[in-house]
Amino acid sequence: MKTNQEMIRKMGEFNIIQRTNDGYFDANALLSQWNRGNKRKRMVDFKNSKSTIEFIEALKFDESLWRNFAKGDNQVVINVKGRMTKNGRTDDKVWMHPLLFIDFAMWINPSFKVQVLKFVYDEMVRYRNDAGDAYRELSAAISKIVPNDFMPKAIQKTGEAINWVVFNTHERALRNKHGNESKQRDLYEIEKKVADLINDGFITRFDDVIAYLRVQYQKRNDPQVFKK
Repeated sequence: MKTNQEMIRKMGEFNIIQRTNDGYFDANALLSQWNRGNKRKRMVDFKNSKSTIEFIEALKFDESLWRNFAKGDNQVVINVKGRMTKNGRTDDKVWMHPLLFIDFAMWINPSFKVQVLKFVYDEMVRYRNDAGDAYRELSAAISKIVPNDFMPKAIQKTGEAINWVVFNTHERALRNKHGNESKQRDLYEIEKKVADLINDGFITRFDDVIAYLRVQYQKRNDPQVFKK
C-alpha cells in the first residue's frame, strides 16, 4: 500500500504521529507536547549535538536500514514547514527515521527508553498497510456483485459496517485514529474474510455482505448476558 496515512498512536500520555508510507515519526509533535508541561527542550540542540550528527552519518551509510523505510532520498530527517490555511498556520513537521526517533525520544527523557523501543518495533504499521491492501481487494470483490452505479454507495456502506464491527462506532477516517495493533489486525482480517467469501462464491449479493457484517457485529459487541 503506497498511499500515505498519518497514524496517531499513544505512548504513555503522549500522542505519537507516524506515517505509514515509510514508518517515519513526527518528532516535533512529541517535542511540542513535552514542552507544555516540562522543562523546555529545543529541537536545534538535539540536531546540532555531536552525538546526533555522528548517529545520522552512521544511519546514512548503513544501507540495510533503508529496506523497510524511505527509499531513494536516503534522508534521516525530513523537515516540512507548516503552511497557512483558513484555520491558521499548520505545525512544522520533523519526520525522523524510526531509529533516530528512538534516540530523540530518549534525549527528551531517558525514561522513555522501554516505551519507545517497544512502540517503534511493534506490528501496528504493518497491519495498517495490510488493511489498506485488503480494503482494495474487498472493493474489487464487491465490484463483482453490484452494478457499477451502486458501487460507490456499496463501498461506503461496507466501510461503515466494518467500522462498527471493529471499532463499535463510525466516523470519517476512523481507522487512522486507532493506532492500536490489535484493532488494525482485526480490520485486516475482517476485510480479507469478506473479500474471500465473495471471491469464493459464498456471498453473491450485497445484502448478504451487510448481513454477514451484522452477525459479526453482534458476535463482537453484544454482551452475552443479553442473549440468554
